[in-house]
Amino acid sequence: MSAVGVAAPARRRRMLLGPETYELVFGTVYTGLMTNLLLALACLPLAVLVAATDLASTWPLAALTAPLLGPALVAAFTVFARFSADGSTAVVRTFAGAWWRHLRRGLAIGALGTGAVVVAVVDVAFFWGRTAGAAAIPVLVTLAAGAVATAVLALAAVPEMPDARLRDMLLAALVLGARRWYVSVGVLVVLGLLTSVVATRPAVGLGFAAAPLLFAAWGACRFALRPPRRSRTPAK
Repeated sequence: MSAVGVAAPARRRRMLLGPETYELVFGTVYTGLMTNLLLALACLPLAVLVAATDLASTWPLAALTAPLLGPALVAAFTVFARFSADGSTAVVRTFAGAWWRHLRRGLAIGALGTGAVVVAVVDVAFFWGRTAGAAAIPVLVTLAAGAVATAVLALAAVPEMPDARLRDMLLAALVLGARRWYVSVGVLVVLGLLTSVVATRPAVGLGFAAAPLLFAAWGACRFALRPPRRSRTPAK
């Protein structure tokens, strides 16, 4: 084999492992780990309850602190959007700015979603073991899942539509989430996986798994929130 033939693959390997590749890898890792840390700090009361207490007995406190997830998720979704758009690794500044800018809306959406889930769970506990539970419990579980999906879709829409009214944003999230139900189911599966990891191994969930799983949920939410294409009517 000639020297030229040997040198070509070597040059190709060096190009694949150039400075841009290392910068992308380290930027991705840094963005993920720093986002995990900021998420844990933004939801510190809830994180402490999950990691250090039995939620079966402290669930009222967990319900009170759960709305903190709203602005934290908005901030994390903003970080993902900036990183995807231009590779920005200014995670702390982006997260803090988005958290403060969208604090009120994030808390409002988080409170609405938490309230819907708490009411559904209390009703499920009431109907459990009763004759009417066979019909009521599946409906209540579906409503709770729909409330969670709508809340997450609305939180993903907050940075995209900062001037939209909260009511319009929630309505759009509800309609588009129902229309693209398969995407909403995927979002719920990802969130369920993250919840199970955090509940069983809080350090692993909050330290490593949160950012990649939330990034996947954010990508699905952006797809679900795209306006539907209008079908073209054939010319007469």
